[in-house]
Amino acid sequence: MLENDVKGFIKTIRFPIALVIILWLVHFYNVSTSGSLGINGVYPRAIDGLKGILLAPFIHNAKDNFQHLISNTVPLFMLTSMIALFYKRVLFPAFTIIFLLTGFAVWMFGRPVYHIGASGVVYGLLSFVFWSGVFRRNIRSIILALIVTLVFNGFFLGLFPNKDGVSWESHLFGAIAGLFTAFLFKSVLEKEEEDEGPWSDDTEEELRYFLPRDTFEMTRRERWVQAEAERRAREAQQGGWDSTMS
Repeated sequence: MLENDVKGFIKTIRFPIALVIILWLVHFYNVSTSGSLGINGVYPRAIDGLKGILLAPFIHNAKDNFQHLISNTVPLFMLTSMIALFYKRVLFPAFTIIFLLTGFAVWMFGRPVYHIGASGVVYGLLSFVFWSGVFRRNIRSIILALIVTLVFNGFFLGLFPNKDGVSWESHLFGAIAGLFTAFLFKSVLEKEEEDEGPWSDDTEEELRYFLPRDTFEMTRRERWVQAEAERRAREAQQGGWDSTMS
């Protein structure tokens, strides 16, 4: 049983693992060529810079002793794994939309420099998990939103231009893309999230509801008529008991 659970878990996070492997392979190549891949980043409003929408998230600074890569690898793996485990029905479409929308927004509105790195996608995934909790409003999604808020609370500062050499535009547009994607898929519920509804079993109504379901839908006259009928029924029943006992 445990072996099957482990295999199922590994199967679920295959995509996050593949992403990390690709990031590191690309980075080793980039380091070996002295950062030659940097020109494949997003360069805003330049036709040649469009290719960066697809390539930039896989390219990291080759001159900072792996710091840039590591700072993106850990949250990218954690957040992608979280979505793969808890929002698996929308994992691929949500990731694709965040990936492409972030890059395109940077190309449209970013500063005219090469933008590289997966941080925009990271912010998009983080935003997706947070806003999914807001939009879905079930216990599981809210707990996940609280977890990412606590673990990644320092990421908020990255939305502003407070550090040289950092693409804050990628962070900002990634966060916006994540919000949009969470709203887009808010109704695509996982099997565990699906709610059968409070009216699924009428036999349990008296146990689950203090008042009849239509109490507040009835007019005052209808409530009076119903109460009067119930009173007469009780009196008739009581009269039946008295005649039997005498």
